[in-house]
This record gives sequence, C-alpha cells and structure tokens, in this order.
Amino acid sequence: MDEQEFRNRSDAALEALRRRLLELGDEHGFEVEGEGGKLEVLFEEPEEAKFVISPNTPARQIWISALATSFKLGWSEAAGAFVLEKTGENLNQVMGRILTQQLGGPVAV
Repeated sequence: MDEQEFRNRSDAALEALRRRLLELGDEHGFEVEGEGGKLEVLFEEPEEAKFVISPNTPARQIWISALATSFKLGWSEAAGAFVLEKTGENLNQVMGRILTQQLGGPVAV
C-alpha cells in the first residue's frame, strides 16, 4: 500500500472511530479530542487516563497507546479494515476491549 492509500484508509477509519467515540463519551463520561489524524480519549473516572490513537505512516499502521500497552494495527485486505495481527481484532473491536477494561463494564464500539 502506498502512502496516499494508507492516509486515505487511516483517515476514514479514524474519522469513523472519532464519531463513534463521541457518542460513547456522552454515554460513558469520557472526552474525545483531536483531529487531523490523531485522537485522544481522556478519562477522569474510574481513574485519570489517556488513550492515544494515531496513524504511523512509515509503518502503515494505526497505533493505540492505552493501558500501558501499544497496539499496532495493520491493514488487512481480507477484513477490509485495520487489524491487530496477534488477535485478529479490528480497530473497533480493540477499542471496545480496552474501553471495557478501562471503564469496568461492557462497551461496544
């Protein structure tokens, strides 16, 4: 995948994720900030925390820094989505899992 194709796919994936996180933030009490390719999810409860979701263009991946872990998702043609290779989860599934861990209750992204 060339750089422009990566940018198009990552921009679309992050914008869709941003819209969904804004809805979930209202429901679950967290803030979503950022545009232009980088998102920050800010929590005050149950403890202060920040998740950062950003594209890594040279690696052609979307990186999530959350819960003292770095998740690196690459594009999967088969899935038509950015996927965490080690688990097979797509971007929304990974975000749902880590939000559930952070908030202590089920969150579907």
